[in-house]
Amino acid sequence: MTQHFSRALAIIYAIAFVSFGVQVKGLIGADGILPAAGFLDSLQRQLGASAYWHVPTVFWLNHSDGALVGVCWVGASIAVGSLFLAAHGVWQRAAFVSLYVLYLSLVSVGRDFMGFQWDALLLETGFLAIFLANDRWRVLLFQILLFKLMLESGLAKLISHDETWRNLTALTYHWETQPLPTVLAWYVSHWPLWFQKLSCALMFVVELVVPFCMFGPRKLQYVAAGATAGFQVLILLTGNYTYFNWLTIALCLLLLPAREVGRAANRYVSVGLVVLFGLIWSTGIGAQFAVFNSYGLFANMTTKRDEILIEGSDDGEKWLAYTFRYKPEALDRAPRWVAPHQPRLDWQMWFAALEDPQQLRWFQSFVGQLLKGRRRCWG
Repeated sequence: MTQHFSRALAIIYAIAFVSFGVQVKGLIGADGILPAAGFLDSLQRQLGASAYWHVPTVFWLNHSDGALVGVCWVGASIAVGSLFLAAHGVWQRAAFVSLYVLYLSLVSVGRDFMGFQWDALLLETGFLAIFLANDRWRVLLFQILLFKLMLESGLAKLISHDETWRNLTALTYHWETQPLPTVLAWYVSHWPLWFQKLSCALMFVVELVVPFCMFGPRKLQYVAAGATAGFQVLILLTGNYTYFNWLTIALCLLLLPAREVGRAANRYVSVGLVVLFGLIWSTGIGAQFAVFNSYGLFANMTTKRDEILIEGSDDGEKWLAYTFRYKPEALDRAPRWVAPHQPRLDWQMWFAALEDPQQLRWFQSFVGQLLKGRRRCWG
């Protein structure tokens, strides 16, 4: 199963690079909303040489628009090419090193537009994939990651003391208030209250109980893989969460049986990696390299949906609203299917409506770009 997982991860990497590549100039290009060049120049003036450590990215060498676009397409090409490399060979390992470095570079300069939990999960998974082998100790690292992802998602909802999660009514709001619902979410939102509460209860079982089955006997691991993957399928049918659900399903593959390499030397290396990662995680050394992250979407359920309406006028009298390609706005237009692509500006507009947009630097810059007549492709 490790070979299938490697291929699945390569496909997800390709999707992530292409998805961001079609938006990168409009989001962080020289004339974009949050230019990467200005960010790096400012950081270097403030921190000097230490800026290279605080923001690890290849764009210190060149942060032109051509370099931004180039990294996206080179990353996508390497990901596609790795599908044809021998499983776990030296070339595939080199490919995963390159993919991790290039995607980390984009996340480091993408700031608000690359700070989502799936970006962190892809980097953490991609880093572990560099050392992947058919050995139970190395596979254990991925099982720990999947365990952490699911358990933290459940605990975040309980620790927040959000009343809707505690009384199991959160899903009665979620289908309509989530960032980018699919058309199926509209239908599910009209199902009876008992179904919504039952679904919420089962969600807690999957997130808080099932993860412990991942380290049990083989049959319990099958249960954990099936329950977790099935749960992710239900989520992706009702919401556009980019490649997040597919990446989680890919991790479930490593709960299924795989041939174990029995060489003692390989086992010693694997145990050493487990100890090394434990030290990295416990000391926080890997935080800025996104090799150990925290997870937990929707810790507090949004119970109403506010939308920001941006209008423009050529004469100061007739005002027309700017429309977004994927963000649900008009009540007579069904929500669109967009995953695994992520229109990152549309997502940020959802977050902006939860805060004071006037205090958000990226939003002010976005409006400024519109005033200048720049209407790049942001989605």
